[in-house]
Amino acid sequence: MTLSQPRREPTRTDRLLAAVGGLVSGYVSLAVADLASFWVRPEAGPVIAVGGTLVDRTPATVKDWAIRAFGENDKTVLQLGILAVLGVLAAAVGLLAPRHRLVGPAAVGAFGVLGAVAAVTRPDSRSLTDAVPSLVGAAAGALLLYALAGRLPAGASAVTRERVGTGGSAGPGREGTGGAAGTAQGGTGATGPGPDVRADRRGFLLVAASAGLLATGAAAVARAIGSPVQENAVASREALRLPRPASPAPPVPAGARLRVPGISPFLTPNRDFYRVDTALVVPRVDADTWRLRVHGSGVLREVTYTLRELTERRTVERDITLACVSNEVGGPYVGNARWLGVSLADLLWEAGVRPPSEGGPADQLVARSVDGMTIGTPVETVMDGRDALLAFGMNGEPLPFAHGFPVRMVVPGLYGYVSACKWIESVELTTFAAYDAYWVPRGWSARAPVKTESRIDTPRPFARPRAGTVAVAGVAWAQHRGISRVQVRVDDGPWQDARLAAEDSRDTWRQWVLPWAATPGQHTLTVRATDGTGTIQPEQRTDTMPDGAQGLHSVLVTVEAA
Repeated sequence: MTLSQPRREPTRTDRLLAAVGGLVSGYVSLAVADLASFWVRPEAGPVIAVGGTLVDRTPATVKDWAIRAFGENDKTVLQLGILAVLGVLAAAVGLLAPRHRLVGPAAVGAFGVLGAVAAVTRPDSRSLTDAVPSLVGAAAGALLLYALAGRLPAGASAVTRERVGTGGSAGPGREGTGGAAGTAQGGTGATGPGPDVRADRRGFLLVAASAGLLATGAAAVARAIGSPVQENAVASREALRLPRPASPAPPVPAGARLRVPGISPFLTPNRDFYRVDTALVVPRVDADTWRLRVHGSGVLREVTYTLRELTERRTVERDITLACVSNEVGGPYVGNARWLGVSLADLLWEAGVRPPSEGGPADQLVARSVDGMTIGTPVETVMDGRDALLAFGMNGEPLPFAHGFPVRMVVPGLYGYVSACKWIESVELTTFAAYDAYWVPRGWSARAPVKTESRIDTPRPFARPRAGTVAVAGVAWAQHRGISRVQVRVDDGPWQDARLAAEDSRDTWRQWVLPWAATPGQHTLTVRATDGTGTIQPEQRTDTMPDGAQGLHSVLVTVEAA
C-alpha cells in the first residue's frame, strides 16, 4: 500500500531556528536597503525615513523629554528603538513563516512598502527613487525568508492519503514517531534527530550565515568606498576657501577670557558646539550644486544665489552666541563661535524687501532646509541692524556638515528654532498669520527672543572642594542686550557681585568668577544675571516650552576640611 509521509512536528530547536531566520532575513533586508541608499541618498534608507516620520509626529513634550534625557544622543536612541521593534517583529514573522510560506515574505514586503512610502513622503524627498532602498531591501529579505522557511518543518499533516492501521508499530512505508522507523525517515525519535533533519538544519544555517555575511560584506565595502552622493559634498567642502572678511570681527578683548579651570572657553570649539535638530542623518550637501532662493511676498526681484556668489559678496565676521530653546536652566545647549558670512538684511534689501515698520507686507521670513525643516523669523528683527548672517564659516573653517554646511542662518538674540536654519536652501517672505513654521503647530511660540540666563560651570554639582578660596565661575548670556552684572548667593546669604570678564560684544556671552571663602559642610551656590537693559534674571523656574526656560541655576557642593 502507498502511504503519505506526514510532516514532522517542529521541535523547540526548530522554532528557535525559525525565529533566527526571521532575524537574519530582517537584518539582510536592512543591510541591502542601506547598501542601496548609498547610491540613492542616505536619507532614503527605511530606518531613517520611518524614524524621521516618527520624529515629525512625536508630541513636542516627548521630544523635549528625549533631549533632556538623552542629550545629543536622542537620535541614536530613537534608531536603536526602531531596530529593537523591528527585531521583535522579524522574529515573530520568522516563527510564522514555516507554517505559512507566503505569509512571512508578504509581511516583510509590507514593511518594505511602509518604508518606501515614508521615504517618498518625507519633506526632503526629491523623487520616487527614494522608494528604491526599502523595496530592494524588502525583496531580498522576503526571498531569504522564503528559502529558510522551506528548510524547517511546518507541522503535522492534517490528512494522509492512505493509512493501513492505527495500532502497533509503524507498518511498512509508514513513518513512526519513535524507534528505528521514525528515525530512519527523519523523525525525532529517542535517539535524536535523524540524518534528514540534521541535513535540513545544516542547510538552514549555511544559507542564513552566507546571506548574512554577504550582506554585511557588501555594506562594509560600500561604506569603505563611500557614497558618491556624499563624496561630492565632502570634496566641495574641502575645496572651499573662505574669503578674507571685508568686515572682520573686532579682536577679542584681553580680559574676555578668564583663566579659571573648568570654565567654558570663550569660543566653543566646533567639535564641542551643541547640536539639536531633527535630522537623523546629517545632510551632506554638495556646495557646487547648492542654491539659495529668495522669494515671496514683498520680494520685487526674486533671486537665486550660488555659494560662489555669496562668498564673492561683502563678507562679515562676528562672534555670536547661539542658544537652543530646549536648553534647561544650567543646561549645555549654548555655545559661542566666530561666524563668517554675508548680511541677510543686505540680500533682502536688494530683493526689494521692506520691513513691516516701513510698509513691507511680510512680517515673517520662512527659511527652509534641505531636510524639509522650516524656521520662521521676524522680518523686522532680521532687518533692524543687528548682524543677522547667512554664514558659511565657523571658527575659521567652512561650516561643519553637522552645523549646516554649506550655509546656515545666524541671528543674534533669537533662539535657534526661530532663527538658526541649517542647510538652508530657501528664504520665503510671508506672514505669521499665513504660515506656521515647523515648531509652531507643535506647541512652541512663533516668536522667541533669548531670555537672560546664567550658569555655574565650576564647581560642578556634588563636587567636594577643599575648604579655602574656591573659584565659583561660569557664563551668562542675553544676546543683543548684553550682560551688565552677575551675582552669586551662598545658601541663603546675600547676593555677592562676581567679577565680569571684559565684554566682547552684546551678542556674546560673558564669563564671570567669584572667589568664595568656602567653609566645611554642604552648601548651595546660586547665580543670577542682569542684562544690559537692567532687567534681573527671574528666580522662578519655568519649563522650556513654549519659548524657553527661565529661573536661577544652582549647584550643591560639599566642602571638605582642608
